[in-house]
Amino acid sequence: MSTYNELEEKEYGKLTSHIFRRVLGLLKPHWKWAVGFLLCIALVSIIDSYTTFLSKRIIDEGIIAGSREAIVRTIIIYGSLILVQAASAFGFIYLVGVLAERVRYDLRKQMFNHLQQLSLSYFSETPVGWIMSRLTSDTERLSDLLTWGILDVTWAVINIATAAIFMFIINANLALIVIIMLPILILVAFRFRTRILYYYRQSRKMNSKITGAFNETITGVRVIKALSREEDNLEEFSELTDGMYHASFKAAWLSALFLPTVQVISALGLGVVLWRGGMQVQLGGMTIGGIQAFVSYITFIMWPIQDIARVYAQMQNAVASAERIFGLIDTEPDVKNRTNTIETETIEGDIRFEDVHFYYEEDDPVIKGLSFHVKQGEMVALVGPTGGGKTTIVNLLCRFYEPTRGKIYFNDVDYQDMKLEDIQSRIGVVLQTPHLFSGSIRDNIRYGNLTSTDEDIEKAAKLAGAHDFIMQFDRGYEQDVGEGGNLLSVGQKQLISIARAILAQPELFIMDEATSSVDTLTEALIQRGMDRLMENRTSFVIAHRLSTIKRADKIIVIEDGHIQEMGTHSELIRKKGKYYNLYTQQFRHELEAQYDILNKPQPVESS
Repeated sequence: MSTYNELEEKEYGKLTSHIFRRVLGLLKPHWKWAVGFLLCIALVSIIDSYTTFLSKRIIDEGIIAGSREAIVRTIIIYGSLILVQAASAFGFIYLVGVLAERVRYDLRKQMFNHLQQLSLSYFSETPVGWIMSRLTSDTERLSDLLTWGILDVTWAVINIATAAIFMFIINANLALIVIIMLPILILVAFRFRTRILYYYRQSRKMNSKITGAFNETITGVRVIKALSREEDNLEEFSELTDGMYHASFKAAWLSALFLPTVQVISALGLGVVLWRGGMQVQLGGMTIGGIQAFVSYITFIMWPIQDIARVYAQMQNAVASAERIFGLIDTEPDVKNRTNTIETETIEGDIRFEDVHFYYEEDDPVIKGLSFHVKQGEMVALVGPTGGGKTTIVNLLCRFYEPTRGKIYFNDVDYQDMKLEDIQSRIGVVLQTPHLFSGSIRDNIRYGNLTSTDEDIEKAAKLAGAHDFIMQFDRGYEQDVGEGGNLLSVGQKQLISIARAILAQPELFIMDEATSSVDTLTEALIQRGMDRLMENRTSFVIAHRLSTIKRADKIIVIEDGHIQEMGTHSELIRKKGKYYNLYTQQFRHELEAQYDILNKPQPVESS
């Protein structure tokens, strides 16, 4: 069962000056809007207090004194102020709404732009849900605090200040009694809010654990039943639900107690004011209108304190959101341009790896001392067991990562001295699982070159071997591919991705196991499209189906981060080493599979 821990709660509520300054800095580009809405809300609050003072004058100078002229004059002033207040209320609601949207837009744009600059390693290590939460809920929470939160606090502070001023104007002695009560009310309000917030947080933590337990139990129900773990799971689940129940119970109990406590304190203050004010009326030291105004001003003071306490609780959540947002924005890409980069119009030429080492994690090398030379226009095949380092070599070539040690050269130039965009804009990649964007087939092919014409797109599709199946759709090139291309088959998506690569006219082409998930017929189509794309281009191909790489100019066998063998298909077959074993083993499996199909017993038809 959770217990309230004051030190832990202080950690929850800690607001560093650095974070606070950065949060307020988000308003700086829109300071005119911020000043405008603050002036409007200040005017609304001041008019609220002054109209209450006018009600005192109506009672004392008009009703009790019997002066119709005073009543009419005061009502005209009152009506004029209400019109000004209505216009100001429209102004601050409009301005705060615009300001909130501008802050949200700036935050999301800044984060989205920064995400485009981050290295591939960031997205490999960071869950998509975490990033989406920063772009949506955290941004929403922070912008609301900066706008509606500031509105509530400004309204509350000005209400308290103006009410206190008018109370001192009416009767300084009674005003002192009310002011003395303020610290008590503030202390009670903030104490309740922090404790309620703590228990709600505990409840949400428990709820997350319960959701996880539900998910594991449902998805793993077969294992649970097979191992007879039902009773143990029930006991663990009961502990979680008990913890959530106790935290939720305390939060609900404190929430229910909060309002009556504030009302009792307010009633005590009101009682003292009425008692002291009534005695002063009898002695002629105060008017009935003054007592009425005092009662209203006490309300002006008491309820805004609750608003400030509520915003304070929201602020703690918003600061946590701000820390996560700024954490994303402050993340430095692992791979970025050096200070003095070389502008290059091409990356065509020889490629050299010289003693390249690479670590995803310290003390866990993936590539170890890799050295090889690829001539312009050669097709290089990377083969070997899963986890050997083939995809890492491709990632290094694309400069998604950079060598931990060693050098990679494009045409005798260290590629770390080149601009990232100069390298990556000239590389075409077809992945094992191609990704298509929501929209039409035409839009997805055009993504390879946004300035291309419809004729260019159709020409690229024909070269890739995709034109025929595209034209079988009712809408042809305007056919929608669905989210992630889920309305198309894997082979169709692959052919579209090849057409996209052809349209981009890359100088270096990389194919990462692009035919591993398709049938033999589709593989042949993809292979023809790849042949057209790789013609006269330096290309790297990763393939598990070794039949697709026999024509490679150079085959590199990678295992455990090392080059085990290198040569042409015929050279490596004659060598009868690693590649020979991989090739013959795969060939044997294919023959066995075909034999099983041919000799499978056929069902006997009933007469």
